[in-house]
Amino acid sequence: MFVKEWMTTNPIMVTEQTPLLEAGELMRQHKITRLLVLREDHLVGIVTKEDLLKVSPSTATTLSVWELNYVLSKLVIKEAMTKNPLSIDPEATIEEAALWMQKNGVSSLPVLAAGRLVGIITESDIFRAFVDLMGLQRVGIRLTIDLENRIGIVAGLTELLKQAEVNIISLAIFHREDTHGELVLRLENTQTDILLGKLEQAGYKVIHLSKF
Repeated sequence: MFVKEWMTTNPIMVTEQTPLLEAGELMRQHKITRLLVLREDHLVGIVTKEDLLKVSPSTATTLSVWELNYVLSKLVIKEAMTKNPLSIDPEATIEEAALWMQKNGVSSLPVLAAGRLVGIITESDIFRAFVDLMGLQRVGIRLTIDLENRIGIVAGLTELLKQAEVNIISLAIFHREDTHGELVLRLENTQTDILLGKLEQAGYKVIHLSKF
């Protein structure tokens, strides 16, 4: 799964001289929370809804409505944007994008190919990819198995499922400690009693089961 498959192409863009009021209206119309800032086709910044609020006059201001509108009309994106934002390549993996966002405390990354803006990927896109990766919209069962950390244990389990003619929708391992972890399986199977019996006979400990 790559960034190019999940990013938003042709994102809404503004310039450094775009008035804040206009930027806010663009966000409202397109139901988005951030805008990319370009200068002669080069990415120079990013501005979020929170950035606009930070530079706008406080609600406790003593300015009159006329004075407030005048001040707002003079404020431009350049005064609110984050300059030179972090970016990512479209060929990067979704995991890399998620890790890059998490490490740097950002909720989106402009996507640049050879220095040219080609899109933007956000936390919402990462969530969509996760839902797809885990098969969360498929019908079946979810098993959590207490798993010993040793070579070949997952191979043995998948072979058992193959022999039982059970299709795996998704598989993920969550490491609790060096010796054990939790294996979460989503399976296309509804005959849970038969499957649980085979797993128990093979020595696998199921610690949670649910249907989805």
